[in-house]
Amino acid sequence: MGWRRAALVVVAMGWATISVADEPLVANPPLPTISLTLTSKGKPHRYTVEVAKTTVEQARGLMLRKVMGRGHGMLFPVAAPPHDVSFWMEGTYLPLDIIFIAPDHRVRRIAANAVPFSKADIPAGGPTAAVLELNAGEAARIGLQPGDLVDYTAD
Repeated sequence: MGWRRAALVVVAMGWATISVADEPLVANPPLPTISLTLTSKGKPHRYTVEVAKTTVEQARGLMLRKVMGRGHGMLFPVAAPPHDVSFWMEGTYLPLDIIFIAPDHRVRRIAANAVPFSKADIPAGGPTAAVLELNAGEAARIGLQPGDLVDYTAD
C-alpha cells in the first residue's frame, strides 16, 4: 500500500486539500532551477532554487531529502490569484526556514527553523504569491525581515 501525502492549502473561501493519493513516498527528483535574490539591508543574497510547479512536485517538496547545499532552496509558486497558504513539515528531514512571499515580491512572513516531521500548520498570514524554503538559519544569517525584496522569475 502506498503512502499518502497531502499538502494543505488555505484558500480565501475555505480549506482545499491537494493530495498525491496512493503514491509511494519518494523524494522529488532534482527539479529545474532558477536564480533568486533576497535583498536584506540593501545587500543582495543570491540563491539557486528548484521550482516545484506541479501539484505532485509541490506536495512532495523537499520530503525525504537529507541534504540541501548552502545557497540552494526550493520555490513553490502559488496558483493565481495569490491567496493565503499553509505548509507543514511531514516527511521532511531538513529543518527549514519557510519564507512566504507576498504578491509584491516582498517577504510576508518568515517561519524560521520549521521542525522536521511536524504536522503543525505553518500559515502565511495573508495573500501569498510564492513560498521559498531554505536551510534553517539562513534567514537569520542574512538578516532577512518581512518587507525585504525577493527577486525571481518563475514561468
